[in-house]
Amino acid sequence: MSLRVERDSMAFTFKGGMLPMTVMELASADPEHIREQLAGKLSQSPAFFHHTPVVLNVEHLDEPHLALERICAVCRDHKLLPVAVRGGPDPVKQSAWALGLGWFPPQEAERPRSLESVNSDEAIPPVEPETPLKAEDMSGGRIFRGTVRSGQQITSPEGDLVVVGAVNAGAEVLAGGSVHVYGPLRGRALAGIHGNHQAGIFCRELRAELLSVAGNYKRLEDIDPRLLDSAVQVRLTEEQLSIMPLD
Repeated sequence: MSLRVERDSMAFTFKGGMLPMTVMELASADPEHIREQLAGKLSQSPAFFHHTPVVLNVEHLDEPHLALERICAVCRDHKLLPVAVRGGPDPVKQSAWALGLGWFPPQEAERPRSLESVNSDEAIPPVEPETPLKAEDMSGGRIFRGTVRSGQQITSPEGDLVVVGAVNAGAEVLAGGSVHVYGPLRGRALAGIHGNHQAGIFCRELRAELLSVAGNYKRLEDIDPRLLDSAVQVRLTEEQLSIMPLD
């Protein structure tokens, strides 16, 4: 006697969406060169390398036979999770598919310019009409005016970083000193990246994917829901990350 199980409900649905994703833009096809730089980045912000999904952007490499499998292995050795490749000729596309990765066509026309390549006096097209991108150096630190968009990383290695604007999901801000965000903080904020335990994070609206001070971090799911969407300060207290209202 056989039993028939009725399944009236759907097993899944497809939905379009925009998830925060870090893009790793490759300027070298040498896996060992990439490994060396990743090791340096890991020492600066270890929390960022905790199973972070990344898209490998290879559209600026002239390498039809890219050692993609080795590059992915280097990323995984440093706790990064390659999920897709952007750009590259057909052999690269086929390699990505063979490795179980997704593939995106090149989007060079939409690619944001690297902040390091922009002169602070140069006119820059605004991301939003009311918040043009502009970075300024200050004594021992840095001021960034505008929205830090998904995939961007803004750093101030030697001092405080002040963001006069929002930090979108998928964006990252890092500072040797404290991080101040005069707007919503939805991405990742890392302060005291060289081990400064006196550093802190201050923001007007908390919805961060990750908060870190001197390597001690909390993810969004670890934050008290009562503190979300409010002004807070984040500091180290007895080697523990504490988040308190900013009065």
